[in-house]
Amino acid sequence: MSDTTSTVPEAAEPDYDRILRANLERVFNERDAERRAAALAELFVEAPVMYEPANVVQGREAISTVAGKLLDQFGPTFRFSPVGAAVGHHGLGSLRWHAGPDGGPVTVTGSDVAEIIDGRIARLWVLLNPPEA
Repeated sequence: MSDTTSTVPEAAEPDYDRILRANLERVFNERDAERRAAALAELFVEAPVMYEPANVVQGREAISTVAGKLLDQFGPTFRFSPVGAAVGHHGLGSLRWHAGPDGGPVTVTGSDVAEIIDGRIARLWVLLNPPEA
């Protein structure tokens, strides 16, 4: 009979909540391109990939461009806000969020799911919830 428990020491789990909240605040809510680029350099691996429903975005600069365009498209008070704490294990974390104008109605909800390697985001999936009827 085989033993299904591992005897290999597990690496410390990353702080999923800190990393994914920082991604929302310092990347996707950041309107200053230089500060957004600095956050991407800190939070993401050198060659990250982001999966959106209709697009695959490769590299920090391309992710920064997507974030900047979203903020420009939806207006000066549009922002993403976390819903609850991020959860994760074994290098995969998830954070629910909602977005809309600051103080206004929520216009979109979703989750970010990230593969974290050595404390940084390697791959990010942006999952959008269907609109409520």
